[in-house]
Amino acid sequence: MARDEQLKQRWEAVVTKISDRFGDGETLDLEAIIYLIGVQELGKIKKKYKKDEKINLMHIAICKLLEPYGYYEFEYFDEDGWPHYKTLEHLPALKAGEQSVLMKEAIVNYFLESKFIE
Repeated sequence: MARDEQLKQRWEAVVTKISDRFGDGETLDLEAIIYLIGVQELGKIKKKYKKDEKINLMHIAICKLLEPYGYYEFEYFDEDGWPHYKTLEHLPALKAGEQSVLMKEAIVNYFLESKFIE
């Protein structure tokens, strides 16, 4: 199976499983899944987040997702339990479609590692 086709199938599996679990009948988009990964990584599931905290949760997720690619490295948890990452390498300039493919690939790999999907 071609790499692109495999990524597409795995991405659809992630979207279906996450949407079934958290979407209240809606299909979740890329941003919503990134947000949920941020919540998962923070570990504080049953909390209401303010707008700036939601942005920070998405940043945590992006750092975690791109860490295996060598762009970020975990540094420490602050006194409130929020993880902090340092930038190792700046992301190359990518077109919107290329960014989307990179994030989908990183999300698929994240859920493959956790055995959420196969």
